[in-house]
Amino acid sequence: MTRVAAIDCGTNSIRLLVADVDGTGLRELTRRMEIVRLGAGVDRTGELAPQALARTLAALRDYAGEIERLGAARVRMVATSATRDARNRDELVTGVRAILGVDPEVITGDEEAALSFGGAIGELDVATPVLLADIGGGSTELVLGDAAGVRAARSVNVGCVRLAERHLHDDPPTPAQAAAIVADARAAFDLAAATVPLGEAATLVGVAGTVTTVAALAAGLPEYDAERIHLSVTSAEQVAEVTARLLAMTHDERAALPVMHPGRVDVIAAGALVLRTLMECSGAAAVVASERDILDGIALALAAAPPPPASPAEPGPSVAFPAG
Repeated sequence: MTRVAAIDCGTNSIRLLVADVDGTGLRELTRRMEIVRLGAGVDRTGELAPQALARTLAALRDYAGEIERLGAARVRMVATSATRDARNRDELVTGVRAILGVDPEVITGDEEAALSFGGAIGELDVATPVLLADIGGGSTELVLGDAAGVRAARSVNVGCVRLAERHLHDDPPTPAQAAAIVADARAAFDLAAATVPLGEAATLVGVAGTVTTVAALAAGLPEYDAERIHLSVTSAEQVAEVTARLLAMTHDERAALPVMHPGRVDVIAAGALVLRTLMECSGAAAVVASERDILDGIALALAAAPPPPASPAEPGPSVAFPAG
């Protein structure tokens, strides 16, 4: 059994999973999330803002203490859309190295898609093809796969933070602003369909906060409950109804919803539009929400990877980090 720590640094949030992994699967010890909005303004400026970097590194220092307390033997951190797009991403790399003693991997969209698929399929029936959608802050990863693994994958730059910053300027948003998001999402999914046949899957599975929040709203939960959301099924009609409701609400009305994380209030309507548009483009009648995602994929891949050799002349840090 190997105790590992997986960190996913996205456009909107930074998340930690510490787990024991063996041949039978993964036993979770802690799973945490902080909304740090690392990608705030990246779509406009092309750079990570100093305040966003400070928020992210502060959360990472807290995670480092948790990793040490739980005694994780190996640590891996991946950074995704916002970091891929930023000219000054070396500033993040330097800060992470100082805090964790390892470098973050700035992974490609295809690598992100594969890790998300590997994490999500553990409890799913993949005898028939599954389309996995990871709707993040900066991008959406689409993966078509089955029990044999990934058949096709594509990352497109339509995420809830990116599109909210680009188009949603009124409270509540205007119909024209919502239509602009739909147009961007539809163009992206039409592009993705050249690589990933969106209509071939028997099941659409959605991971990350947009999908789980929409599922919680559709179910009318009195509070966010990960166990009730995990593997719940939300119909296309319910997704459309929740999306319309969110678009009609003000910021304060969305913030008052009992399942709404404060960090999602200003971007959830954009994310719901991306989900609704994907379901229209793929013809999916429903979406299965999964609480297992890229974090689980990182942890499983880290436990399976061979440890790097230690230098006899200069012992490495107490945690090992595989390259690539």
